[in-house]
Amino acid sequence: MQSKYKIPFTIAVLAFAITGCSSNKIKVEKVKPNPLPKLAQSMSLAQVVSHKVSATDAEDPLRLKIASEQGVLFILDPKGTVSAFQGKQRLWEKKISKQGLSSGVAAGNGIVVVGNKKGQIFALDQATGAEKWTAQLSGSLISSALVQSNRVIVVANNGTTYGLDDATGQQVWTYKLPGEQFSLRGQASPVSLDPRTVLIASSNAYLYAIDSLSGTLRMQRRVAVSDGRSDIQRLIDIDGEPTVAGQFVVTTSYQGQVTVTDLASQRVVWSEDSSSIQRPEVAGRQVIVSQTDGKVVSYDLLTGQVLWSNDQLLHRNLSNPVVLGQHIVVGDLDGVLHLLEPSTGNIVGRSKSSGEVRNLRVLDNQLYAVTRTGALSIWQNR
Repeated sequence: MQSKYKIPFTIAVLAFAITGCSSNKIKVEKVKPNPLPKLAQSMSLAQVVSHKVSATDAEDPLRLKIASEQGVLFILDPKGTVSAFQGKQRLWEKKISKQGLSSGVAAGNGIVVVGNKKGQIFALDQATGAEKWTAQLSGSLISSALVQSNRVIVVANNGTTYGLDDATGQQVWTYKLPGEQFSLRGQASPVSLDPRTVLIASSNAYLYAIDSLSGTLRMQRRVAVSDGRSDIQRLIDIDGEPTVAGQFVVTTSYQGQVTVTDLASQRVVWSEDSSSIQRPEVAGRQVIVSQTDGKVVSYDLLTGQVLWSNDQLLHRNLSNPVVLGQHIVVGDLDGVLHLLEPSTGNIVGRSKSSGEVRNLRVLDNQLYAVTRTGALSIWQNR
């Protein structure tokens, strides 16, 4: 069996910054992040509440993704605990894994689902935190599951996609994704297309549509290509979740392209060179991408035309972009939340959280920001 190697994102990036100073010396050029730009006007967000869990390692792909159901927030602690909050009130807390947790949180059909690096997946009762079932899978779990159509759908780090019965954890189906010898240490979470279809993105730059109940393949489509010469230069993983916008699905890839695919015809509408490991955002006719170099770019959803590009945040390790009210928000390595004007891309404000921002999400007009230091803060417009 061919060996596979998972490469931390920071190592892959550093590989491009190595230069030979002599026959015996190698110099690694450190790229400094852009300083924060001065703002002509400075808007800010109001923090509503904050919670704290354990920090993650700098090389860990875990983005501490949260889940929310009926106003209850479910949070994972990397040391092995899951908690439920309603506002500032903690409803329950459950220690479930001595090996820690690494997958992010999924919730649906009355259960909360988390997993760890040993391939164990746990389902807890949403109301009480009581453990309902545990299953052992074939690979480590570093991305959130999806709960839909009486199935828990999860992708192990070895490329095996599982469909488990959500009531018992029993394996109903599996689908093995083609793998690459080298890939980034990350995995996009499954995304619901409709109640019977789940979208899976893979390290070989393909998008797969799979029947949620049976595991039958309904579509596969290559959405990015690479022309690199070395193994690292040919890395083309899709680590950010695809974004569904009506009949279109938007994908980003590392060292590849941002691509819009028409799901009805299964044809690529347009594709433009762009490197990103983050989920793209769609706002009306705009596709917004935070690139690995720190540039934020807006494209027309139907044509791929670049509407604007902002390079003021270069090398600041940007999070995924989201739309909050009348602004686009991205987080950075210093915990700064930047507010961008959607029509121009100009930065019009900022707020400060604690630690490198790993994941942003908007629920009920509130912004949820999760950082590598384990801080979860909830914000809203002033």
